[in-house]
Amino acid sequence: MTLDKRIDGAKDQLSGKAKEVEGKVTNDKAREGQGKAEKSKGKLKEKLEDAKDRVEETLDDVKDKVRNDK
Repeated sequence: MTLDKRIDGAKDQLSGKAKEVEGKVTNDKAREGQGKAEKSKGKLKEKLEDAKDRVEETLDDVKDKVRNDK
């Protein structure tokens, strides 16, 4: 995962958490919901990047195996 992607996902999670807390403190259910959604978006970004990294690693392993078998 690139550093930029990690920062982007973490930023969404942090911003979402702040909005969620703000919504709870002010009893604003809409703001709280926005925060939860943004926090989830950040977590999803991280999971997608992790999956992408695992696929790339697997492809690299397969390529190495094919090269070594020749």
